[in-house]
Amino acid sequence: MGILIDESTKVLVQGITGRDGSFHAASMLEYGTKVVGGVTPGKGGQEVHGLPVFDSVAEGVKETGADCSLIFVPARFATAALREAADGGIGLVVCITEGIPVLEMLGNYHYVREIGARLIGPNCPGLINPGKSKVGIMPGNIHKPGDIGVISRSGTLTYEVVYNLTLKGFGQSTCIGIGGDPVIGSGYIDLLEMFEKDPETGGVVIIGEIGGEDEEQAAEYIKSSINKPVVAFISGRTAPPGKRMGHAGAIISGGKGTAEAKVKAFEQAGVPVADRPDQIPELMKEKLGS
Repeated sequence: MGILIDESTKVLVQGITGRDGSFHAASMLEYGTKVVGGVTPGKGGQEVHGLPVFDSVAEGVKETGADCSLIFVPARFATAALREAADGGIGLVVCITEGIPVLEMLGNYHYVREIGARLIGPNCPGLINPGKSKVGIMPGNIHKPGDIGVISRSGTLTYEVVYNLTLKGFGQSTCIGIGGDPVIGSGYIDLLEMFEKDPETGGVVIIGEIGGEDEEQAAEYIKSSINKPVVAFISGRTAPPGKRMGHAGAIISGGKGTAEAKVKAFEQAGVPVADRPDQIPELMKEKLGS
């Protein structure tokens, strides 16, 4: 079953006429995702991969019945694009774009929520319901259908963890890259709540990293509200002090957001933390057996 997307999800690609939008639209089509069109202002009436291009999201929704939007536009246009998606009647907005200013994202976060839409990202790889639909840039071939949910701040680590899960026979219900920026649309707690309610998700893997306090908050939520097995991995445990890391959200300040604090919070919540991504399948096997 999974969460957020399935085989019936209809996707519009904002920025489909660009290099990345065009490439990943083709990849999603090949995977079996119902990509129903694209949006590029001023290029309405064109076609990309046989898909109609619309001048606006509202027009695309009206013509195709799309309920999901995938954003591949440059950072300076991303705020307008994601607000247009929410205004146009899209229920799930997935923003791949990185480099959106933090203050802009604060406004976007509240804007989208007040309308009633859900935002995944920005600066994320998207999400996939294996065998049914993928919305974003995740490599479909390493995933397989199953009952393990994955929530991750890191794109490439998601792929490594999923590869190891698949290798050890653990299929996935839905894998979601939430993004590595300080302000994102949907966090661990939002998605943990959804996975807890999903009858076909049997366990959850959380992939965190240094910076912020999202993992600590997730640990508290797991302790009080999650009954399904959860295992975790924290990246950046060997990061040199004072070094800038790749994600804008990977900032340690005032002694908070360290790998040690996150590991301790998870362990206190009964969540085992892997030292390496390839240890996650064994930890999940132990949790499912306990």
